[in-house]
Amino acid sequence: MNIRSILFGTAICAMAAAPAMSETRVTYKSAKSTSSYYQMAVQIAEAMETASDGEINVTVEESQGSVQNVMEVRARGGDYVFTTPPVLVKLAQGGKAMFEGKGNPAFDDIRALFPIPSLTMHFVMSDESGVESFDGLKGKTILLGKGSFGAREGEKYLGLFGVKDEVEVADVELSNAVPALKNGQIDGFVTAGSWPAPNVVEAAASTGVTVLSLSDEQIAETKRTKLVIPAGTYAGQDEDIVTTSLPVVAYTTTKMDEDTAYTLTKTYWEQKGDMAEAAKWWAGVDEGLMANITGKIHPGAVRYYEEAGMSLTDAQK
Repeated sequence: MNIRSILFGTAICAMAAAPAMSETRVTYKSAKSTSSYYQMAVQIAEAMETASDGEINVTVEESQGSVQNVMEVRARGGDYVFTTPPVLVKLAQGGKAMFEGKGNPAFDDIRALFPIPSLTMHFVMSDESGVESFDGLKGKTILLGKGSFGAREGEKYLGLFGVKDEVEVADVELSNAVPALKNGQIDGFVTAGSWPAPNVVEAAASTGVTVLSLSDEQIAETKRTKLVIPAGTYAGQDEDIVTTSLPVVAYTTTKMDEDTAYTLTKTYWEQKGDMAEAAKWWAGVDEGLMANITGKIHPGAVRYYEEAGMSLTDAQK
């Protein structure tokens, strides 16, 4: 056997031993491990790995919040995916608010992949309280929680709708909202998260509640996005709930290659139905949420959306 035959045989053996496709590794940074958004991240990771037969490996990282997720763009590579409200990306790119004095060219490279369930406001009142509108909150005891988006937003709405000074705010942790509602310690609580919200499901099933709806005028005052929770989502809910939301989107940067962004986006939408069977919050995600993406979408994701026939704005491309 001559040297050419030996080298050819060695090359064939090496090709046979090599895997058919290389593994794609992605880091997905979401939220605190106790939050529903962390659970969503785990679901997405599992769906990606299952649908790709292990060729997409997603590592979920805990986060202290959306601002941290955006800030880490400065030091991350092309495997970084993170979740945040679109408004924070806009603030980062403009160097405003919490990003003032912390601007970085990397923020301009942020690109969207797909929307995930929105942070949805719930003003939850016990049936016993008899409250059916914001005017009815006067003289009632409300639990807002502390330090969360829901707490800040709830306090803002009380002020906007003229009842802040006539409501007693309970000094109770949000984690104790349902027990406090059951024993009459509070008349209602405010929570923000994906819907159906677990604590609202529990309260509706155990004590009976009314989740307040907002008028179009009130929604305009909040400057948030309108969202409708369909009738029947919670026990005893016979009508749609009209409320507000803060959109949340999964992002990456231009460092990610187009094929990876395409595959992640395609797999997400194709697996969303299966994920909804395990967790109902995915049922609220549809093509309509694409309008919540106010910045640019990654070219790889754009390719999928065009193939799928989803309309995009010029600003998103």
